[in-house]
Amino acid sequence: MKKPVAVTTERVDDIPLLLAQLNRMGVQELLDQHFPTHGNWQGLSLGQVAVVWLTHILSQADHRLNPVQDWVEHHLETIGVSLGQNLRGLDMSDDRLESVLRYLSKDRLWERFEQALSQRQLQVYDLNPQRVRLDSTSVSGFWNVNEAGLFQRGHSKDHRPELPQLKLMLATLGSISPLR
Repeated sequence: MKKPVAVTTERVDDIPLLLAQLNRMGVQELLDQHFPTHGNWQGLSLGQVAVVWLTHILSQADHRLNPVQDWVEHHLETIGVSLGQNLRGLDMSDDRLESVLRYLSKDRLWERFEQALSQRQLQVYDLNPQRVRLDSTSVSGFWNVNEAGLFQRGHSKDHRPELPQLKLMLATLGSISPLR
């Protein structure tokens, strides 16, 4: 006699993508490195909890503490597989998230974390371009016009002079010889 197959159905949405991007940035690793936790901390690391919470914030556009545990309980399989960890809803309780906030509120540690994250993300190149090419366009939309602000009225390439516009400039570096 065959055993019945248990099927779990979850909405995946953007969760794996967000977790993968945060992993690629090294957010969890850097948080764990720069914010050591008390010896009694159990379960997911501070970095893992913070990464799941950031994923919730970005996915749901909601930064509140109270809906996170329920959200995680509806996505246990997706988040657990993405993290490579067994996950429980209690790992993301309000109390646990409040503890994360308390750890992250230490300015000296936060500055060191930000420096380390920036060093991983920013790249500086010593470029010596022979030529710079510029291309401009205007973008119009339904924004508020402020005389000292970014959006102004002016000549519209879209023939919509009533809409505020933003001038957009693209610069490219290159050393390609001109066509002959």
